[in-house]
Amino acid sequence: MIPWGSLVVYVSPRNRRYIRRLLPGDDWQSTDGILSADTVANLDFGLEAHTHTGVPILIQEATLFDLLQGIKRQTQIIYAKDIAAICLKLGAGPNKTIVEAGCGSGGLTLALSHFVGPTGKVLSFDARPEFLKLARRNLDWAGLGSNVELIERDIANGFDVQGADALFLDVRTPWLYIEQALAAVKHGATLGFLVPTIDQVEKLLLAFETRNVSEIEVFELLKRNWKPVADRLRPNDRMTAHTGFLIFCREQFVSEEFRNFKPKGTRERKQEAARQERLAAYKSQNPSISDANSGDPGDFGENPAPSADFDQSQV
Repeated sequence: MIPWGSLVVYVSPRNRRYIRRLLPGDDWQSTDGILSADTVANLDFGLEAHTHTGVPILIQEATLFDLLQGIKRQTQIIYAKDIAAICLKLGAGPNKTIVEAGCGSGGLTLALSHFVGPTGKVLSFDARPEFLKLARRNLDWAGLGSNVELIERDIANGFDVQGADALFLDVRTPWLYIEQALAAVKHGATLGFLVPTIDQVEKLLLAFETRNVSEIEVFELLKRNWKPVADRLRPNDRMTAHTGFLIFCREQFVSEEFRNFKPKGTRERKQEAARQERLAAYKSQNPSISDANSGDPGDFGENPAPSADFDQSQV
């Protein structure tokens, strides 16, 4: 039997999916007819039920993917394919404290809450109270969020957090908040970023050059489904292609000695020479700031930052 209060997915013969909480007296209604709540409660997940018009409906248990698809949106949420990679790269799991900025509708927040579990914690920041309110509503609807603290704050003023295990920024100008992000995490923590355009990635990479970061990755994820027909297997005509660039790095001091031990070909030597030129130009414009990765593991000042402009959206 399916417990009252469960989130149930109803799948119609047209492959339409509906997610609904099972409550006494709250019958499910669609163009395929009415399905009694009592009938569904007396079934197990994975079975069928018939509406009053005789249409068969598949009864399924809601997964995390279903929850992400079913949340109420006012802005564009991060796609599930990207959320999976983000949670994996951040190491989201039990006993972890994860910070994110730009919660939007709470899609990533919901997934992080799921993965860190009751022993972990998610600190989610947004400058707009209406988004925080919606994120909390979605977390409550999904039966998650007891481990989530939603905070209204302009991250230009810092996170007022120390020692977090990982941090993710979904903001329009993440390069302006790197100092604030580094101050919020423990040494060796992973930082992640999501931006939609190439010029944003370039500005972020340039900002990394004067900070204590290493193991920088930039990638995008493309998802192409195939038609599941055994004797005519081929790709679908449409796919979920570019939805954003994912950038990850670690808080890590890297000395010039370590860099000099790396094998360098012609390309790497040219890239290093160009990097040194950029660093020299940066230090000449900022004489009080030392090079983050040239032997001094200390602090490298702060960039002036405008008010946080969060990127995430809810539709």
